[in-house]
Amino acid sequence: MLHKIRELAKVNHQKVVEFRRYFHMYPEVSWEEVQTSERIAKILKEMGCENIRIGFGGTSCGVTAEITGSRPGKCVALRADMDALPIKEDTGLSFSSKNEGVMHACGHDSHMAMLLGAAMILMEMKEHLSGRVLLIFQPCEETALKICGADQMVREGVIEDVEAICGLHIWSPLAAGKIGYCSGPMMAACDAWEAVIQGKGGHGSAPHETFDPTIAAAQVISSIQTIVSREIDPQSTAVISTGSMQAGSAFNIIPDKVKLEGTARTFTREVQDHVEQSLRRIVEGVSQIFRCKADFRYAKYVPATINDNRLSILIKELGEDLIGTENMEEIAPVMASEDYSYYQLKIPGVFFFLGTRDSEKGCDFPHHSPKFNVDEDVFVTGTSMLAGFAIKMLISTSNKSIS
Repeated sequence: MLHKIRELAKVNHQKVVEFRRYFHMYPEVSWEEVQTSERIAKILKEMGCENIRIGFGGTSCGVTAEITGSRPGKCVALRADMDALPIKEDTGLSFSSKNEGVMHACGHDSHMAMLLGAAMILMEMKEHLSGRVLLIFQPCEETALKICGADQMVREGVIEDVEAICGLHIWSPLAAGKIGYCSGPMMAACDAWEAVIQGKGGHGSAPHETFDPTIAAAQVISSIQTIVSREIDPQSTAVISTGSMQAGSAFNIIPDKVKLEGTARTFTREVQDHVEQSLRRIVEGVSQIFRCKADFRYAKYVPATINDNRLSILIKELGEDLIGTENMEEIAPVMASEDYSYYQLKIPGVFFFLGTRDSEKGCDFPHHSPKFNVDEDVFVTGTSMLAGFAIKMLISTSNKSIS
């Protein structure tokens, strides 16, 4: 059966490439994936998928559909994200973005294409399935400051009767064609913090007459780095970064206030809570030392992506059978975040990376770069892994084996 999955992935490869190039030419940002959703729904309908739904979060964005096997059984889900980024493309590709200032610079075009490719395989192999496969094309993964697409779909009951879920992400740091997997924590929680430090402004020539918030802000930026280096257990992991500092309007004016904004990344609730409390203590305490007041806010946006141990083993074994042990790489957790974690809060889930780095093909630029591109040859592996996961799960739940 694995041989058939691989063969179908190869047969369908060019179609998957066509899907990806279309999505790449017509990218849409978070909660605006209307045309993309319509296109996906049309393709799924032509395939013969059932229970197609368009629109989540009060929008026309997002698609779900089902593939029903020949026998009753459990339901497993496969997920792809849909949104692009507000980036002006600079790849020179013949299928570059036609939507000015918007680009698929993170691989979501490939994710959608590979899930459609997996659906094609599953439709061909329906007779081997005991149960249903739910296909999730999710809007808004990139914008944590809005309601994440995954959170919204969970709220609307999309995975209500789903046994397990699988997703992947194109990954430029990993060599093309390799699978990066790990058990347990894989991607960090994403939080945001904001500090408005209020002082007393005045003339730059008379700082003694002011309560200078810029000095307080500078000391805050420096001091918060001691949270990780001196307060967090070295065997734990955390990142605290300051991404924005807004202050002043002229070279000779000491401003009234300074606004700082940043992010924190953690893997456990214990460390997450410690970071929040320490940030508040340092921001407020340092500001007071410099005769200023601070208004501190902390928001927890995306939880950590934590893989189910049993499903991680399944992915490892499936990958070894499909592409060989030499192409499976156990990776360390990364500090980037993924709203896929919202599904994992509700049901067992596994997430893995699909390497796309190939310098000879110009596929070695980092994610979110205007030159980002993917090696389309890896799509055979991606579609095989997604389809293989669903088939293996639905055969395993019916006490059969896959070979």
